[in-house]
Amino acid sequence: MKSITIDDTRDFKQKVLWCLFWANRKAIRTEGCAPFLIEQISTRETTYAPEPGTILALSNSIFETIERELEGGTVVAFKIRMGNETFDLIFEKNVFSVSTKINKEIEAEIIECLTEELKKGKPKICPSFPERVGADGQL
Repeated sequence: MKSITIDDTRDFKQKVLWCLFWANRKAIRTEGCAPFLIEQISTRETTYAPEPGTILALSNSIFETIERELEGGTVVAFKIRMGNETFDLIFEKNVFSVSTKINKEIEAEIIECLTEELKKGKPKICPSFPERVGADGQL
């Protein structure tokens, strides 16, 4: 598992989407265009999982719960699948951690990209990515 502390002025939703975006982007190298599927989001309050035959979308209500839990000191865990790769992404306060099941090099690459973008001061994501993961509203 690799981790990074994210001390950035962006709002919570932007930070989460930014971390998910880089996980997706780095997995493309080995998994191609496989769908980026959120299989589960776990907080102390609840566990979110998609209904059979549907995709779990990051709605505003899910973001609000996750943000509330993080502000209360709870760890929030995402389980994501892309092709054959499975990611465990953990958010705890300002720390983001990533663990992969198959290709451990992806962990380091994700953290490296996040670190470099923070140094530049301009973390960015593809404008279509929030829509792909079902995020409501504008960034």
